[in-house]
This record gives sequence, C-alpha cells and structure tokens, in this order.
Amino acid sequence: MPLPKPVPGLVIRYSYLWRAEHARGQDEGSKDRPSAVVLVTKNEDGEQVVTVLPITHSPPSDPQFAVEIPLATKQRLKMDDARSWIMLTEANRFVWPGPDLRPAMGGDLSTVAYGLLPAALYDHVLDKFMTAIKTRKARLIQRTK
Repeated sequence: MPLPKPVPGLVIRYSYLWRAEHARGQDEGSKDRPSAVVLVTKNEDGEQVVTVLPITHSPPSDPQFAVEIPLATKQRLKMDDARSWIMLTEANRFVWPGPDLRPAMGGDLSTVAYGLLPAALYDHVLDKFMTAIKTRKARLIQRTK
C-alpha cells in the first residue's frame, strides 16, 4: 500500500527526536510515537517537507503550550484511551517520507498514518503553535536536509 499524502492534521507514527535527545547528540528518537503533521511545504528541490509535533502521554509542564486530544478523537484514530497531548514547544522537520516513519499501531500496519485530526482541533493546534513560535517558546529540529 502506498504511503499517504502528507497533509496538515495527519497523525503519523514517527521516531520523534526530542530536543533533549538532539542536545545529547542523538540522531534518532528513542521511542516511536504518534506525531501530528502541522505544516507541509516544498523545498528548493521540489521535495515535500513536513513539520510534525509530538504526541505524548506525559502531562505538559506548561499547559499553555500543549493541546489535549479528546478521547473521541483518539478512539476514532485507533489510539489508546490514555490522556495525550500534542506538544507545541518543539517540532521535527523532515523531507517526506523520510527514514523515521513507522507502521501505525492499532491501525493498518501497511500505513504510517492513524488518520486526520478534526479540522477545528487542527486549527486550534496550529494557532497555539504559531503563538509558541512568535513568543520563541517553540524550537525546531531539522531531521533531514
């Protein structure tokens, strides 16, 4: 089965590299996790460049810079029932598809995608992420050139 087209709001399974891991010199995340595509652009070579935000079960230290995913959305995406947050203080950027995509758990193992966030939730995430960028609370980790 071909990979899905990367679109804003798509939740993928990805080896997310946290800022702290990157600072320690790691070049791959220590855990595969759901991540939300927040932006899709093209580079000068015409390749799609995807920016993703991590999704975690760990409660945010600053709730202002995280968005909790409603249980109904998690169930529709076939994710677990534990509380989860989309973190807005850091992001990974990579050329799609990139080597760090993983089969989605709980979904079709031939795809890397869980599905799409509802439009209103995605818009809320994007708005808060833009605020985090403007206030210099968000950091970007470039994964591929």
